[in-house]
Amino acid sequence: MRDSAYRVARWNAKFNTDRVKSTLDVLKAQMAANYEAAAGEINAMEMQVKQAINEAGVSTALYVPYLNFGRQVWKMTRESISGNTAALAAKVLLNKWAERGCDPKVLAKIRSEVFNISEPSV
Repeated sequence: MRDSAYRVARWNAKFNTDRVKSTLDVLKAQMAANYEAAAGEINAMEMQVKQAINEAGVSTALYVPYLNFGRQVWKMTRESISGNTAALAAKVLLNKWAERGCDPKVLAKIRSEVFNISEPSV
């Protein structure tokens, strides 16, 4: 078992702020480009979700939970989940947000129209 002085020395070496800064300086441009691409995708998705819930007559006061459902489905689709697995995962999310008070028909509309995910085949 390592003694505490060794562990503290290792922690101090790992969290040397100059080292962390130099690593982040190298990665910053690529990290910013990745964030910019993801932000554009999520913005487009949120606009589609807003359009779907607006067409369904959902009050603007209730947009947040529907947007959160959309964000969670979007995250799932970015993790390369597809097919019946994606349909089952989306169904779980749909049930979760329906239990939190969202209209299941509107959630199903978002799932199918925005993400092109159908009802799972059990």
